[in-house]
Amino acid sequence: MKQDNCIFCRIISGEIPSHTIYEDDQFKVILDVAPATKGHALIIPKKHYANLYELPEDTAADAIKLAKKMMKIMTDKLNCDGFNIIQNNGEIAGQTVFHFHMHLIPRYEDDGEILKYISLHPSQEEMEETKRIITE
Repeated sequence: MKQDNCIFCRIISGEIPSHTIYEDDQFKVILDVAPATKGHALIIPKKHYANLYELPEDTAADAIKLAKKMMKIMTDKLNCDGFNIIQNNGEIAGQTVFHFHMHLIPRYEDDGEILKYISLHPSQEEMEETKRIITE
């Protein structure tokens, strides 16, 4: 179902032009207009789902299969040295467009892109408590 105020729905419908590098009946893969590196692309399902929580499991599985396929093609064609696949859920996690999508970011030696997190350095007790909370 299309959301009229969703930029990705508007791209999928052709209302907004994009640099499409792959398309099938379920997904469109476009180059990001503000790329982190050369070839940075987005996998976007044609149906609107706000995030991974809403995405049906079969569509999620197909998205990761497509990510693997595109990663192989892009590595070969762009001669990149590695790859990041990023998917954000919720504003606090960095999601800015609330239509599920996956970032495919080719990595190159000395590309200057820094994708990192700061370790919390939890104690063994904190790790055990977190494990207990999650697994109960």
